[in-house]
Amino acid sequence: MKLIYHIIIRISIVLSIVLTFWAAFFYFAMIDEVNDETDDYLEDYSEQIMMQFLAGEEVSSKSNNTNNQYYLSEVTTEYALGKPHISYIDSMVYIPLKQETEPARILTTIYKDGNGKYYELVVLTPTIEKKDLKEAILFWIVFLYFGLLLIIITVNFWVYKQSTRPLHKLLSWLDEYNIGMKNIDLQNKTDIIEFKKLNEAAIRNMKRAEEVFEEQKQFIGNASHEIQTPLAVCRNRLEILMEDETLSENQLNELVKTYQTLEYITKLNKTLLLLSKIDNRQFIEKTVIELNNIIKKFIQDYKEAYSHLNISAEIKETGIFKIKINETLASILINNLIKNAYIHNIENGKIFIEITSSKLIFKNTGQDFALNPKLIFERFYQEEKKENSAGLGLSLVKSICDIENLNINYYFNDNLHCFEIVLQ
Repeated sequence: MKLIYHIIIRISIVLSIVLTFWAAFFYFAMIDEVNDETDDYLEDYSEQIMMQFLAGEEVSSKSNNTNNQYYLSEVTTEYALGKPHISYIDSMVYIPLKQETEPARILTTIYKDGNGKYYELVVLTPTIEKKDLKEAILFWIVFLYFGLLLIIITVNFWVYKQSTRPLHKLLSWLDEYNIGMKNIDLQNKTDIIEFKKLNEAAIRNMKRAEEVFEEQKQFIGNASHEIQTPLAVCRNRLEILMEDETLSENQLNELVKTYQTLEYITKLNKTLLLLSKIDNRQFIEKTVIELNNIIKKFIQDYKEAYSHLNISAEIKETGIFKIKINETLASILINNLIKNAYIHNIENGKIFIEITSSKLIFKNTGQDFALNPKLIFERFYQEEKKENSAGLGLSLVKSICDIENLNINYYFNDNLHCFEIVLQ
């Protein structure tokens, strides 16, 4: 997920929480203010009625035919002492003038006249509809939420795009940078100190990576030369020794075994050096190649080489498998897959190759049980040691697939070992 979407999601969550608390606070503050003003009015209204009553003026015991109502009645001493002197409540009351029930604020006052008699005065006045107020606040909060959210997201998106332009330019440069190839210099002027440091760090690391890459190339080249040359000299000397007619048969057999061991070491060294080159991405030049023709060429060569095993090979083409890949790596990939199918096959065995525009499938007979798909691409892994196999062929295949963005899978189906390559 992109950074801007993370920011938008977090802003939305924080904004909803803040507005929810703000709406609750606003509602209770408004209700408190309304109650305070209403209570002041009811107190004045109640005080006026009590003053008239205590002054001996005639006071009706009921409403004065307005929305404001009062009820005055004499109560017993026990009732008066069991009640608070003044109390406020909210309740629904019937307003005769409107002939409907409305929410009202009610003040109840207990007081005593000069004769020691207790009276209860209840005054009330209609107040605001709290349910309507809640709905109105909720509506405007939702409206405010989406309005603010839209404005904040728009402003943040614009600020983010403007502020992170140097970062995106740097990311594009890093994405297109290929170590070992000619790359364009980074042109990313900015006044932001953090981005300046990031540019400098990226350039510094790329230079260091180029140096390491060149050192590795030099090392692999030197190692190849320094190891292959003595091995070739040893093989030549052994060949000269084996031509000596004075050697006994036993001595000749030992020399042959030593020569075969040197051959194996030479082959192993070449393969390991090739793996190092692939892992270090030294095959950087790529072209679009159709693998169909390479497969046909190699399969014909191997048919002749393994004709003594009478292995049949069948190619089924339903498309052109075309990819952008280094030409050398393409040949190594196909060669190792076909070689693997022949080396691990059986006499009178079969090989099936399916080619479509999006996948290659190599199937071959061999051992009648599935191999371990987690280990089969590991270096030097072999279920059963095979002559002329160092256990590195499938490792080469896996390394090439990894750097060329190909998926390779192994599975065992219908007594056939299947290696499937799919475009990512």
